[in-house]
Amino acid sequence: MGKRCDICYRKATKGASRSHSKTKTLKRQNINLQSRKVSGIALKICTSCLRTLAKKDAEIQAKAETKK
Repeated sequence: MGKRCDICYRKATKGASRSHSKTKTLKRQNINLQSRKVSGIALKICTSCLRTLAKKDAEIQAKAETKK
């Protein structure tokens, strides 16, 4: 399987390097993938999804503490 986020399915994009003479050279800009286990399943997750998961997890823990 290619370099793609298992949650949001984001993948690499194309960008252009420009030289001093304005010659365009296309390059591939990969996303920042991290291997993590979520609920016992190994996933490749981009860092933006990883931050979102951490934020959601913190909200769930805060709600659990207020109910006690």
